[in-house]
Order: sequence, then structure tokens, then C-alpha cells
Amino acid sequence: MNFREALAWLYGAQTFGVKLGLDNVRRLMGALGNPQDGLRFLHVAGTNGKGSVCAMMDSVLRAGGVRSALYTSPHLVNFCERIRVGGRMIPEEAVARGLTLLREVARDWDHAPTFFELTTTLAAWWVAEERAEVVVWETGLGGRLDATNVVQPLVSIIAPIGLDHREWLGRTLADVAREKAGIMKPGVPTVSAPQTDEAAAVLESRAAEVGSALRFVSSPYEGPVGLAGSHQRWNAALALAALDASGLTVDVAAQQSGLAAVEWPARFQQIGKSMVVDGSHNPHAIGALIETWREVYGNRRAALVFGAMADKDIPAMLALLRRIADRLWIVPVRGGRACSAEDLETAARSAGFGKIARGSLPESLADAQSCGSPTLVTGSLFLAGETLALLQNVPPPRTSSQ
Repeated sequence: MNFREALAWLYGAQTFGVKLGLDNVRRLMGALGNPQDGLRFLHVAGTNGKGSVCAMMDSVLRAGGVRSALYTSPHLVNFCERIRVGGRMIPEEAVARGLTLLREVARDWDHAPTFFELTTTLAAWWVAEERAEVVVWETGLGGRLDATNVVQPLVSIIAPIGLDHREWLGRTLADVAREKAGIMKPGVPTVSAPQTDEAAAVLESRAAEVGSALRFVSSPYEGPVGLAGSHQRWNAALALAALDASGLTVDVAAQQSGLAAVEWPARFQQIGKSMVVDGSHNPHAIGALIETWREVYGNRRAALVFGAMADKDIPAMLALLRRIADRLWIVPVRGGRACSAEDLETAARSAGFGKIARGSLPESLADAQSCGSPTLVTGSLFLAGETLALLQNVPPPRTSSQ
């Protein structure tokens, strides 16, 4: 298969939905010679901030001269964003070659592998081929039964835990925390961001059960960080604590330069002086977004461009965003799980928005930017990706819920 054909086959696997469990991914890895067994992993779970923590660890490692790999999800514009070595995205040729191998492996399976199982195996295969020294490895959904949980890491890392993906992870914070805590391994240290009492108790119980030394980060990093927002200083502290617990040696100069230079798109990404693109998609993340908005813009109100997936807590997100915005532009988000404009408008009126418009993304961005207030695009990582693609004048991304 060429790259286009390979991605078409991979995206076809989305029809198999989300399957929590490790049997398929173990079988895939085994068929490729278990590439994960020869790699060293930093395994990251959590609800919000885990992508930023991953980007920070990768940036610090590269600043220290380490050939690090980075596996994250979802992508924003280009599928190849998900898998990197030395800061370089996986080449299209390698995607085509790896997925061709996997298609042959799984051709006659009774239980076909999912998009995320295939992508996770592709990542391990390629970073092993590229001889990465360390792999920063982000979970997809949860942790315990997430496809990434087939590895034995140097350290397990838990970013802030909040309510999200409740149809898969449970209805309470304790339920979600139990799933995230599933990445803990016997004898492997765990480092966590500060958590609510409910989540912290679950993590402490799980750590004692499996025999993992658990440490909570107690203070934020004080130096320059390339990502905006006070919460990113806590993420930076978590990244450094995790690197320390892993036994990897990175000198202070590399830590400082790596954190100052880190880039992670769609995390309060400022475009010029009048636009912010942010992928926050649950109330916990929206709360951090609002704090950062006030740190940067003070009391200035936002011209809000919003779209979201139907399975998110849209009323709660819009109620929070009403604190910094009066005017709202509702835009469609590509993908089958997108919330309808009608339902978004109903939730927005309940949240107190009086000035509401609907339109395409290009129309809404142009209208919002003409009103004199800074524009804030948020509600979904998929919307953030569409916005960045539009601003870069490239085709809209082919998105995946995985």
C-alpha cells in the first residue's frame, strides 16, 4: 500500500469502534517481534495536561542530547504528528510500510484490531526501527485497558484527573482514577500531579496494592515555560519529577532550555495578537483555559468560536466560558460524534449567551475577528485542528475519535 491507501485502510478500522483490552495489541506486537520489549518508556496517563507533559519531557530529553521518541493522540492536522523521533514526524513511507505489515498480520483475524491498536503497534515498530533511546508514551483512553499499557516503563506518570469519557471510564472521579491508575506497575515508580482527595486516595491505594513508590508533585516549576498558563508550570514540575524518577540523567541547563523551548499546538496557542486556539474539551480543561485567558488578557472579553463533540459536558463548558465571553459563534465540527448546532445553541442560551451566531468555520472566524475582541476558538481538539489547517491553508484534517 502507498500512504494514501494505508491511511484509508487504517481509518476503515474505525468501524470496529473502541475496544478496551490488551489481547489484540499484544498479538499485533508479537507478530512484529515485540518491538516494545527493547525500548524504555515514560508512560503518561491523566485527563488533562498529559499531552503537554509528554511534549515537555520530549523537549527536555532532546535538549539533553537524548534520541527520544514521542507517541501522542489524537493528531491535529496530519496523522504523522502522532509518532515522532528526535522531533521528526514519522515519514509517510514508514506509515505505509508499517501498516502494510499490520494488514497482512491481521488479515484473517476473527476480532479485527481497532484504529488505536494498529496505530500504537505502528508507533512501537517504527521507534524501535529508528533506535530511539527513550519513548514518551501517552495513553489514549484511560490506562488499565488502554492499548499503550502493554509496556514496562521506567516510570508511570499521572497528569491531573477529571471527569471525561464517562461512558468508558465510569461515572465518578474515583472510577476514572482507577482506570488511570491501571498503568502503575510493580516496582516501577509513579509520579502524579496534585489530585483531588478522591482521586489521590485511589492512586495511593493502587500504588500500595501493586508495590509502586508514589510521589505527588508539591510545587510548580519556577523557570520559563514555552506554554502559556500557570497550570503549565505544574505540568513542567511533573515532567521534571518524572524524568528524575526514571533514572535518566538530564542536566539543569537542558531542563531549562527544553522547557523554555517546548511547543505543543492547540494548548492556548496564540496566533498573532488577536486569536487563541485551544483544544480544551471538558470542564476541568476549560477552567484552566479561563485562568490562562485572564493571565494574558485580563478583563478583556473573548469573541468565542465554539464547537464540540456530543458526548462532552457542553452545558458545563459553556457555563464556564460565559465568564469570559458574551458573543458566541457556533460552528460544526467534522466527525460523526459532533454536537448539532441546534443542541449547542440550546445549551448556550441556557448558559446565558445572548448574542449567538451560526456559520461555517471560515465565516465565523472572519466575523469574530472583525468585532474588536480577541478571538478564542475552543471546545474540541478536532475543531482546533480544523482551525490550524484553515490558517495554514492546507486541507482539513482527516480526524479520528481515537
